[in-house]
Amino acid sequence: MGYDEFYRQSVEEPERFWGEQARLIHWEVPPQQILDASKLPFRRWFVGGTTNLCYNAVDRHLADRAEQLALVAISTETGRTDEVTYRELHREVNRFAAVLKSLGVGKGDRVVIYMPNMAEAVYAMLACARIGAIHSVVFGGFASHNLALRIDDAEPKLLICADAGMRGGKVIPYKPLVDAALAEAKAPPPHVLIVSRGLDKDMRRVEGRDLDYATLRDQFMDAEVPVTWLESNEPSYLLYTSGTTGKPKGIQRDVGGYAVAMAMSTRMVFDIGPGQVMFSTSDVGWAVGHSYNVYGPLIVGATSLLYEGLPTNPDPGIWWRLCEQYKVRTMFSSPTGIRVLKKQDASWLKCADLSSLKWLFLAGEPLDEPTAHWITEGLGVPVIDNYWQTETGWPALTLMPGLELKPVKWGSPGLPAPGYRMKVINEVTGQEAAPGEKGVLVIEPPLPPGCLTTVWRDDQRYIASYFSHFKELLYSSLDWAIRDADGYTNILGRTDDVINVAGHRLGTREIEESVATHSAVAEAAVVGVKDELKGQVPVVFATLKQGVTATSEDAARGMQQAVTEQLGAVARPARIYVVNALPKTRSGKLLRRSLQALAQDTDPGDLSTLDDPNALEEVRKALQRGPDLGS
Repeated sequence: MGYDEFYRQSVEEPERFWGEQARLIHWEVPPQQILDASKLPFRRWFVGGTTNLCYNAVDRHLADRAEQLALVAISTETGRTDEVTYRELHREVNRFAAVLKSLGVGKGDRVVIYMPNMAEAVYAMLACARIGAIHSVVFGGFASHNLALRIDDAEPKLLICADAGMRGGKVIPYKPLVDAALAEAKAPPPHVLIVSRGLDKDMRRVEGRDLDYATLRDQFMDAEVPVTWLESNEPSYLLYTSGTTGKPKGIQRDVGGYAVAMAMSTRMVFDIGPGQVMFSTSDVGWAVGHSYNVYGPLIVGATSLLYEGLPTNPDPGIWWRLCEQYKVRTMFSSPTGIRVLKKQDASWLKCADLSSLKWLFLAGEPLDEPTAHWITEGLGVPVIDNYWQTETGWPALTLMPGLELKPVKWGSPGLPAPGYRMKVINEVTGQEAAPGEKGVLVIEPPLPPGCLTTVWRDDQRYIASYFSHFKELLYSSLDWAIRDADGYTNILGRTDDVINVAGHRLGTREIEESVATHSAVAEAAVVGVKDELKGQVPVVFATLKQGVTATSEDAARGMQQAVTEQLGAVARPARIYVVNALPKTRSGKLLRRSLQALAQDTDPGDLSTLDDPNALEEVRKALQRGPDLGS
């Protein structure tokens, strides 16, 4: 079956389609009803069926692949590599689950996990799933205030943390952040379980509250913890995402729908099956980390590579050597990660034998065409863009090489994934936009399996945040998009990332694309800055490729010319600043809001996720000295 028929069945006959996909996982009790859409926008998938994420990811593989690698956790920061078979993973998860139960954690209890990419983070997640606890992984290194907000919303029974993480050779102590968060939180858990790697020699422990995981683990070396079977629609985990009110939204995922979505998408989208190897460079604290570092590859019986470190350390060839060493079939990274490598000598792309690598998937932000061309030509493998959100849990727009590889169109993440009934809507009329007309990307409910079921403890916020933007009941992605006559969608950026220049609405994404076509540009960020005459004007911050001989002024002039030629004079940047680095989060996303605030001399907001404080100082210095081009 090709993509067209597969997709048609998923949207026209959803119960039949998803009923067939449900066979990809183990059900202790089969579903009694495939879809209950009687209370839209809420829906329930595989009603009455009972299953368990941990059983599907670990136990069911023991009969056929117990000695196969399940997880390879590699840290170029600590120099440690853990190669874990399915048998060993089962043993470690049982030990961790026994420790959790000894601390009173059970079905429905929340557990906050605050750890970097290390094997024990995966054990902790799977142990929670095994006993029916609801895990909430918070990105390691998040500031204490942000951690406190998530603790108060989740009200966890336990917090699990590492003593420290590492980045670029620098130790980042986690425990002081945990202590500060618990001091601020209104609902602190009674215990903190510490997984120590010996990185923080001066770590302070609170008597009676702080417990050492290694000590407790020794008591449960041979533990066998029975699986807790959950009804398909019970919550599996919470993953917090930023909210417009300042209070983070707890994206709530179910059990059965998510398991089925992982089983189908890992095979059909990422072309990964039993015994094959997937390497996702995401952090476990993000949606990609949950879905394609942990649950997706393990549910299909594959091997997952978990990486802690920079793409340039010990050198820019580290990712590709790992692909050679472990015979990676599918790699999943971000455009930012590739743009980091784009600054390095292209010869690093040829430092390893990549004959096993079939696909490179990129997501997390729009993929610019120059970067896509560069990495495609450098690696000699197809590069597949895909678009999704924390809320969807898996790709919403993509190509599906595991089923049928449709033609790649540069600049587009592709076609709707199975079950996503997508439209591009004119924001003014509420009508479906014509091909080539810009609008808001929406999804007609019911949302497919794997998407969020609600906002934790706040059904009204779920409706207000996602389904209240149009008269018709539609999930708004809050992203601008254009769909072409073939059904391919291009994402133009957030609906709130629009610059209104003298009445002309310009997407920052469109201008960034044009700036990036200049041969000297490594990366660019465009923000709208207030202007007395025009309302707003576009301002560019750009980094240059290594080895560029052009002056900053000449490069800036070339960028301005590229924008004018491609988008017209109305989109011409008012000012261009060439800087050595752009401020990003630790997950690699550009902090455009902070750039905009700095350019307007206002508060840059929460910088707790900032990866490199020096990048922010670079921008401040550039603003003080004045633009390389413009007034």
